[in-house]
Amino acid sequence: MNPPIAVQLYSVREQLPHDFDGVIRQIAAMGYAGVETAGFPGTSPAAAARLFRDLGLTVCSAHLPLPTRQNEAEVFDTLALLGCKRAVCAWMPAERFGSLKEIRKVCDELNAGAELAAAHGVTLYYHNHWWELHEIEGKPALWHMVDALAPSVHFEIDTYWVRTGGVDPVELLRQLGKRASLLHIKDGPCTEKDAMVAAGDGVMDFPSIFEAAAGNVDWAIVELDRCATDMLEAVAKSNRYLVGLLQGKAR
Repeated sequence: MNPPIAVQLYSVREQLPHDFDGVIRQIAAMGYAGVETAGFPGTSPAAAARLFRDLGLTVCSAHLPLPTRQNEAEVFDTLALLGCKRAVCAWMPAERFGSLKEIRKVCDELNAGAELAAAHGVTLYYHNHWWELHEIEGKPALWHMVDALAPSVHFEIDTYWVRTGGVDPVELLRQLGKRASLLHIKDGPCTEKDAMVAAGDGVMDFPSIFEAAAGNVDWAIVELDRCATDMLEAVAKSNRYLVGLLQGKAR
């Protein structure tokens, strides 16, 4: 069964503060099944949740601060409003992946966050950038993370940043299996700073990626950090491309 398609609302962060309601309605009209939140510019979590429900958009996951005892109520109250059971730690600073000792500290924090999340019936995910793919003591930092993280910590694999970091996302997804149940989909030249393009218009090999992830992925999530073209047009085009790709694979 093919995964449903969502969009990470960070993609449209410049548009949302001016017309949150209108932008979300455009996204629903594009045919997206869900959204992944990253803050609520121009609105509140409660108002956003009502709008998503009215439009039939599932909140597949939410980028939130790493859960701690200090922010526990804020994080899990927000998830409850959204009707969402997946919390994503969007990043850790690149300098925290410069040594095995630092990587283990990051993993300790994620493990503690995952334990707290589990008490609320929530699964914690970690979202990678390119710096977790740089080698530390003979293998990518992400591989050290897999060794040190509790099995309850899952991964939101940003396939574009994996390739940008010099690792084949196809091989990574085969190794991670069901622990990589959320995929971020973006396209472009696979460089750290250049503008991105709609899915299907860059160098990413999405047919092979979805073949490698078959049966393991709950959601495919479009995210463009920046775009060489109009962002909303690229978001719409990305959905059309993925629908066509996944329907083709279903035949």
